[in-house]
Amino acid sequence: MPTITLPDGSQRQYAGPVTIAQVAADIGPGLAKAALAGKVGDRLVDTSYTLTTDCQLAIVTERDAEGVDIIRHSTAHLLAQAVKQLFPEAQVTIGPVIQDGFYYDFAYPPGFSQDDLATIEQRMEELAKQDIPVTRTEMPRNEAVTFFRNMGEEYKAKIIEDIPQDQVISLYRQGDFIDLCRGPHVPSTGKLKAFKLMKLAGAYWRGDHRNEMLQRVYGTSWSNAKDLKAYLHRLEEAEKRDHRKLGKQLDLFHTQEEAPGMIFWHANGWALYQQVEQYVRRVMFEHGYQEIRTPQVVDRVLWEKSGHWEKFRKDMFTTESENRTYAIKPMNCPCHIQVFNQGLKSYRDLPLRLAEFGSCLRNEASGTLHGLMRLRNFVQDDAHIFCTEDQIQVEVSQFIDLLYQVYADFGFKDIILKLSTRPAQRVGSDEVWDKAEHALETALNNKGLEWQLQPGEGAFYGPKIEFSLKDSIGRIWQCGTIQVDFSMPGRLDASYVAEDGSRQVPVMLHRAILGSMERFIGILIEEHAGAFPFWLAPIQAMVLNITDNQAGYVLEIEQFLQKQGFRVKSDLRNEKIGYKIREHTIQKVPYLLVVGDREVENHTVAVRARGGKDLGTMSLHKLAEGLAAENASRGRIVLED
Repeated sequence: MPTITLPDGSQRQYAGPVTIAQVAADIGPGLAKAALAGKVGDRLVDTSYTLTTDCQLAIVTERDAEGVDIIRHSTAHLLAQAVKQLFPEAQVTIGPVIQDGFYYDFAYPPGFSQDDLATIEQRMEELAKQDIPVTRTEMPRNEAVTFFRNMGEEYKAKIIEDIPQDQVISLYRQGDFIDLCRGPHVPSTGKLKAFKLMKLAGAYWRGDHRNEMLQRVYGTSWSNAKDLKAYLHRLEEAEKRDHRKLGKQLDLFHTQEEAPGMIFWHANGWALYQQVEQYVRRVMFEHGYQEIRTPQVVDRVLWEKSGHWEKFRKDMFTTESENRTYAIKPMNCPCHIQVFNQGLKSYRDLPLRLAEFGSCLRNEASGTLHGLMRLRNFVQDDAHIFCTEDQIQVEVSQFIDLLYQVYADFGFKDIILKLSTRPAQRVGSDEVWDKAEHALETALNNKGLEWQLQPGEGAFYGPKIEFSLKDSIGRIWQCGTIQVDFSMPGRLDASYVAEDGSRQVPVMLHRAILGSMERFIGILIEEHAGAFPFWLAPIQAMVLNITDNQAGYVLEIEQFLQKQGFRVKSDLRNEKIGYKIREHTIQKVPYLLVVGDREVENHTVAVRARGGKDLGTMSLHKLAEGLAAENASRGRIVLED
């Protein structure tokens, strides 16, 4: 007589074994219809799963994150079923869930076309409407190998051959299609209501370039048509905001094959970069940081002592000189400890906050490189705080306040926090990790912040808090971090004289707000679709003449505003004013300052805001005052107000 405990604490007793589907029906017809799976303890199971003993049970529906993943996994099977019906000679391989969707790899030498995708998707819709039951069966491992080999599915047979002999294999059948899978899956294909096939790609069998090339079909699947439509809209917006396209359109930067994963900054892009860097530099100075600079190339001995050589050797660029091996700096922390180690430190010197815009190089795989978002050469707004154990709480709390201030100035207010704890491979004792994890958790709770736990995702030397931004179209970008490190300072001989005269090892807090400068600028480009707020814009205003008669006054305006510290240029080309306005509008310049004979006579300027709004005429001094207020407020006050 199993007793089932539900998430709200209520219990239901049954006279004998009962399935998840029967429990859902017992709770109510609405839940019975919505049920996709069950969660018994921490284990996800099909609705057909039979409960025989007392347990904790949650019914999984499309409202749950697990439910959406089940829908996506089941849609991958629906794709494979449709492909097998339309292209019987195709062999199925693997079809996992990925972010926002799924893919399935097929061995099909002729290859699919874009037209084939439309045909496959239509067949998927037909199969979904048939509401075909999805059932789970089990088969001994050797029997399953033979079963799939007899079907002509050599890849499935190879996958099963790699599974230990004593394991039972679970299979899922829907109509004429059967697939190897651990599950769970939706009860029937009718639960799959909102999906779309997105693109084709090549993929090597088992990810090995020495193996045969397969055909990969990507798709997306959602709980309902509304969510699918919203996702497709986000993709359209993301396409419009692609920082690589805007980087070319706005003349910000470029990349080229001769320097993979490295950026050629153009004048406009470097002006933007400098605004971001100078802003961070001012904030760091105001919060007690000392800016330093450390070498790019350091002997491998230092990286071996810090633990990075063993952990990250394959990601490092190295060079040789005079029989010594050097690593080109992939991170800044060991070098910052070398600065700390110069001269005897006392507890009175702590906390010591050392910051660096540190240029780092990492040997990322070429296939992962992506514009500004994934590079081999990047700069971190990196800092390390050397402190006592008693100072950890205050320093972490102050850093969180600082981070929120910076993100707000850049226009980001929706921040997601995650606490990442000890990974399997790590340095330091469990006792040390207990202290470090407790310190970060306490700091978060004392701030009253909501946070999520990420078990096993900490750095090898310490736990960390990760700060992610949600942008204007709902994408999540992980940027900031603070990490508590009890291990590396000791490994690199850092110490200070405590109040009692003893030598103690300082705690080291690794922290960054933006993360990679280049990546954060890429995020800014996409967040604003290239239309940067006034304080960040590479060119803040463009002065335009209507005829040659106003050329002298245009130059006077340009020089006046430049002396006020604004990034202003003039356009004196012999072109119609409408043409010049259109061109600089495309370049997303915040303000266009138009000058005709009347403006020359009255010593004024006609101001046009980005987007075409006419702000009328105003004196140069009034204009400068308004622009200064907008600059200082980081866009919270704008000229048109």
